[in-house]
Amino acid sequence: MPLTKRIIPCLDVTNNRVVKGTKFIDIKDAGDAIELARFYDENGADELVFLDITASSDKRKILIELVEKTGEQIFIPFTVGGGLRTVQDIKEILRAGADKVSVNTSAVQNSELITEGAKIFGSQCIVTAIDAKRVYVESPEEAQQNVVIKVDDKYCWWEVYINGGRTPTGKDAILWGEEATNLGSGEILLTSMDCDGTKNGYDLELTRAFSEGLDVPIIASGGAGSPQHIIDVFKLGKADAALAASIFHYNEYPIEVVKHECNKVGIPMRL
Repeated sequence: MPLTKRIIPCLDVTNNRVVKGTKFIDIKDAGDAIELARFYDENGADELVFLDITASSDKRKILIELVEKTGEQIFIPFTVGGGLRTVQDIKEILRAGADKVSVNTSAVQNSELITEGAKIFGSQCIVTAIDAKRVYVESPEEAQQNVVIKVDDKYCWWEVYINGGRTPTGKDAILWGEEATNLGSGEILLTSMDCDGTKNGYDLELTRAFSEGLDVPIIASGGAGSPQHIIDVFKLGKADAALAASIFHYNEYPIEVVKHECNKVGIPMRL
């Protein structure tokens, strides 16, 4: 029996409020975090992802309180990320009620965090989040150290960004995904910065490169605007889970509708 695909709403949180932007900018309010979490739990979400997009140490206490309160309200697994720099940070979040943690900037800056986290808490608890942006080149030879793919008669590779999409690293996203998996990460949360918030669909080439190249589940993120986009990222992008925000927060397409559309075309779903 094929594994069911997962639908995961994403809550980008700052000061207990959920916000949403486009390509990591133009941020606007989308509602109360705990109310939205409870709503998604009751309306068919398979999991939830919480990301503290301010990711600053003075927000840490707020985030832990938010995790505790959310854990009391929902019954589906949820992943928490943002500003987790040490094994102790991970321990506190898991103890507060999260099922998994998402590491991004800190993992790029100190890859041992993945190894140590996986060793202590298990690989299934460690999700490496990768924010990736296309870099176009004239030929594959121009970017010899990177994984170059031909897309629509153009060549490109994907660069890893950190600090909430503000800082380019020069790292190749696909190679970093392989490294993170080898270090012990049990899942990859892959966000296309080019597609984020546009509602024009996921970066299918990026998602497929990860899905075909890695042996861990890939959560596709960035660009969902309709049920068809989610169908495409499962069928063409070969993702294991689809993460979305705008279409769910503003109730454009309820989760139940998305799941039924996926089910109709043969994508296994928990209905």
